[in-house]
Amino acid sequence: MSSLPSLLSARVEAVTGIDPELRPATKPQFGHFQSNVALRLAKTEGKPPRQVAAEVVARLQVSDLCEPPEIAGPGFINFRLLNSVLADAVSDQLADPAVGLGTSPEPQVVVIDYSAPNVAKQMHVGHLRSTIIGDCLNRVLTAVGHRVIPQNHVGDWGTQFGMLVEEILAEGIDVGQLTLASAEDLYKQANAHFRADEEFATLARQRVVALQSGDPVTRAIWRQLIDISLAGFNEVYARLDVKLTDEDMAGESMYNDDLENVVADLENSGAAVIDAGALCVFSPGFNSPMIVRKSDGGFGYAATDLAAVRHRVRDLHAHRLIYVVGAPQAFHFDQVFTVARQVGFLPPEVSTEHVAFGQILGPDGKKFSTREGTAVTLTSLLDAADAEAAPPVALAAIKYADLSTGLNKDYVFDVSRMVQTFGNTGPYLQYAHARMARVLRNAVEEGLLPAGDAASAVRVTRLDEPQEQTVALLLSGFGEVVDEVAATLQPHKLCTYLYDLARAVSAFYEECPVLKSEGDVRASRLALCLDIKRVLAAGLDLLGIEALDRM
Repeated sequence: MSSLPSLLSARVEAVTGIDPELRPATKPQFGHFQSNVALRLAKTEGKPPRQVAAEVVARLQVSDLCEPPEIAGPGFINFRLLNSVLADAVSDQLADPAVGLGTSPEPQVVVIDYSAPNVAKQMHVGHLRSTIIGDCLNRVLTAVGHRVIPQNHVGDWGTQFGMLVEEILAEGIDVGQLTLASAEDLYKQANAHFRADEEFATLARQRVVALQSGDPVTRAIWRQLIDISLAGFNEVYARLDVKLTDEDMAGESMYNDDLENVVADLENSGAAVIDAGALCVFSPGFNSPMIVRKSDGGFGYAATDLAAVRHRVRDLHAHRLIYVVGAPQAFHFDQVFTVARQVGFLPPEVSTEHVAFGQILGPDGKKFSTREGTAVTLTSLLDAADAEAAPPVALAAIKYADLSTGLNKDYVFDVSRMVQTFGNTGPYLQYAHARMARVLRNAVEEGLLPAGDAASAVRVTRLDEPQEQTVALLLSGFGEVVDEVAATLQPHKLCTYLYDLARAVSAFYEECPVLKSEGDVRASRLALCLDIKRVLAAGLDLLGIEALDRM
């Protein structure tokens, strides 16, 4: 079902031949929407804008959608939707939960690469945005009908494991007794040992070779470290209420056996050449080559990421690849995607998008870190938030603060502000939902509304007050916003929509009595409350936030 603005826009475009670029009216007296289409046409037709506007209005067939359009100012056309049309749109949403939630005309297989912590290291503040944003995109794209395949590109391979395994063997440590925190401490110890002791460093390098060649002892310890890490990651994922599971883990190690094949394909394509002993790919538009294989024979991130691209297209049959990774990696992914297309790993019909994001800053406006300058763990961050509010509210505060910020922007992590139930915060949206839940709960208790699913049979029949009309108009546009987020991968647009809706709901609640009204006015307002609650709940769920019935 198309949204009301889309239907109206299509009617105007059918007459004018150009997009009317409908915008919300700046003031209620101007109606619901405004278009400057006549002003733009006047330039090409050589006529006064008001004359063009009059000609457009005379040809429009919109009487089933809105009141007679009005011409204002130098030639703007104002549109006011019929109350009956708005009421029917809300009632249709209420009767069929699938209506208005956004739909994809062409369902696709979408692979989203997000979170990606490192084995034997606790998740830190740097993983928060990737995990929260990726989870939101997973929810939105799934809601509109795509098949989403999450890929948690865990760092579980490389030279650091040579150091770590060698330290474990040297110290005679029982790996089974380690936690993720103690494994990270051990990694720091091994790293210091590596720098201070050349003999240990040599053994650690040999241990890397043993890991890569499949030595049973080395692989067994490595596997234990992965299991310990996954247990720690899953504790954080559970607290964050995100959809990632062990089945979504696709660590760097899974591509190790395919790297030689990737190199062979690159060489056979003619794209890869030896330069200073390293295998490189030079691509137009880049000031440095992609180093696929280093001069010492080792492989870097580029080779692994190329193998991942090929796997996701060839084996997972992806139509769309999304990488939720920090902004500093923009050059790397631009180069990976370019080379992948250059050598045929990425056919033209498969799209790639790097969803880059900024940093989380501390109260001092600098990169969030401990006093010692190390990254803040996610566990400590969640603990700090839980100390300010109940966990569901604290989590709403964290997620909303992250998602409501433009992705490329940095933002300050200020828990005391984020947990407030007023202003543009997650808890404010939860409060709006809880308020509607309370109204509906009281209506059921007083026998004014059927309980359970039967309540969806009630309809909005009248929208007499401006506050009711504003809410209804916003409700009717929910699906359009969800579709836009699915297309643009910009969650802050959904946050803005929900905040606007919550503010409109507050005005409706203050100015339009529900339970104290009577007859069909009360019945209609209760139906409106039902749809408000449903849309707020659906929108919050897409953000990964729990819609609370009581606060």
